[in-house]
Amino acid sequence: MATKEKVEKTAKTSEFAIFQTGGKQYMVSAGDSVKIEKLMGEHKVGDKVSFSDVLLVENGSDTTIGTPFIKGATISAEISKISRAPKVTVIKYKAKSNYYKKRGHKQPFFEVKISSIK
Repeated sequence: MATKEKVEKTAKTSEFAIFQTGGKQYMVSAGDSVKIEKLMGEHKVGDKVSFSDVLLVENGSDTTIGTPFIKGATISAEISKISRAPKVTVIKYKAKSNYYKKRGHKQPFFEVKISSIK
């Protein structure tokens, strides 16, 4: 099942694909922007990345479903933004025992623009 992340639709097309990265699945079309988990290795804004873990491709006339992935299918994208999500604050507190801990975390993410589905 594809996650319901913020995906900005640029044009209504019947061609889409579902791919997997970072333990999540995303449904995208060419031209969409999607926020994904940070990728391993050195990356900077403007780098080209490709995803080979494609689960499903729909091109308007037929559907290809992988078992679990489609051999030879790739999704090409370009990194448009590298940032961190808003801070999540975790507080541990126990009354009457002088115990209090406050921790924060900002999850890193990449925003990628899908250029093509092959």
